[in-house]
Amino acid sequence: MFEGPVQDLIDELGRLPGVGPKSAQRIAFHLLAAEPADVTRLQEVLQKVKEGVQFCDVCGNVSENERCRYCADARRDPTVVCVVEEPKDVLAVERTREFKGRYHVLGGALDPLGGIGPDSLRIRELLARLGGTGPASDETDISEVIIATDPNTEGEATATYLVRLLKDFPGLSVTRLASGLPMGGDLEFADEMTLGRALAGRRVLS
Repeated sequence: MFEGPVQDLIDELGRLPGVGPKSAQRIAFHLLAAEPADVTRLQEVLQKVKEGVQFCDVCGNVSENERCRYCADARRDPTVVCVVEEPKDVLAVERTREFKGRYHVLGGALDPLGGIGPDSLRIRELLARLGGTGPASDETDISEVIIATDPNTEGEATATYLVRLLKDFPGLSVTRLASGLPMGGDLEFADEMTLGRALAGRRVLS
């Protein structure tokens, strides 16, 4: 559609997740019209991200240091580990202010059709933590693993696989995030799977 570097920029932007062809064009022409200082600042930030951000040695979350803020925080409960797919999921759980344990980031979910198998995820590292051979010296007695993968086909497959792996660890409780009806939603608009999970996960009211 366009010549030279402009089309190259649009093509590269279009490869980003959630950015379609029209959005890529809008971003590209915004950058073309931006002040040079603004573009330079964006370049510097991207460079810093690639050079300065690493992954936590313990949980795999993004971090500026060898250990992320959650693994380095002695106030967090080292006996409870919440397993999530991506670093963004850590932030989602943290926003609830309900979880005080630590995390384990898998780096994705099982997707055989997409070529993502168990060896592509940080499952071996999770088993090492549970076996007491992980890099965190205070994680010697993990008592609960909360599986918080996404409630979709890949997330459910990952959760099922992890349950099968972890069920033989002595004294370990393996739980799954409950899923059901959202607050403020109407029952009549709930799909069958969501409503079914809500029924299966019902609890006694005190």
